[in-house]
Amino acid sequence: MRQDPFGDQGRPRRRGRGGLRLWVLLLFAGYAVYYWVSNRSTDPYTGETVLIDKSITPEQESVLGLQAYREILAQEPALAADAQISRQVREIAQRLIAKVPQVEDALAAEHGMQAPHVERAFDWEVNVLQSDQVNAFCLPGGKIAVYTGLVPVAQNADAMAVVMGHEISHALLRHGAQRMSEQKLAQLGQMAGAMSGMDQQQLQAVMAVYGYGRALPYARKQETQADEMGLMLAAAACFDPQAAVPLWQRMQQTGSGGQPEFASTHPDPGTRIENLQAWMPKAMRYRARSCTASGTQ
Repeated sequence: MRQDPFGDQGRPRRRGRGGLRLWVLLLFAGYAVYYWVSNRSTDPYTGETVLIDKSITPEQESVLGLQAYREILAQEPALAADAQISRQVREIAQRLIAKVPQVEDALAAEHGMQAPHVERAFDWEVNVLQSDQVNAFCLPGGKIAVYTGLVPVAQNADAMAVVMGHEISHALLRHGAQRMSEQKLAQLGQMAGAMSGMDQQQLQAVMAVYGYGRALPYARKQETQADEMGLMLAAAACFDPQAAVPLWQRMQQTGSGGQPEFASTHPDPGTRIENLQAWMPKAMRYRARSCTASGTQ
């Protein structure tokens, strides 16, 4: 067979494809770095560097929070405002909300910073929802809900205040905006992978690594931050912060936190209890500064 005098020169070359993939990845990586650097800031309450997209304002968060709140209430109607548990939960919320500025200032001062006081723009609302869920939440803008399933586990106002303080802290720490910013980074990674020619299996593997290596640890850190701030808030509102430990022991008995910690968005109940015990002396100091000897406001 006669050899082709031009060898493989007549065949289409594919060398450029690999180079193009590399350039795509480099461009996306460069933009991701730029996005992180230009949108990072120091959280005044924790002293840690956080990512919050500067285009996401607290006012926008509140609008999104209100929209989500209305959707939830449309599906899970609230108990009557004059129901006993509704009144009790609202009274706890009022005590916590009254101490928000004081706790924010104290935590920010620990890091030599000033509190931004995003709560000044909040339109607080508190409802109790009939559900077996052992849960509560506070959306951006101050929209709070407590599920009736939490009541028998909390057992008392002190423990309920710890849970509600935790949920309020998520809104004060702007964890919603942080999650949206982190999601944008993840989306950039997915786009980079897709445009560089990765198949679906490869993309899933990369996102799994991102989830276990970044997203889940980040979510657990937010929960820990809310645990600490919420404990200080409950203490400053003259609730007994020591109720937090038996609360989480009861939570553990209900099966909460059944997943291994590394695969969960929340710390293991045992980890939370250790943290709460470590923070307890600080919480008792907050309580002593805010409350009379009788433990009331």
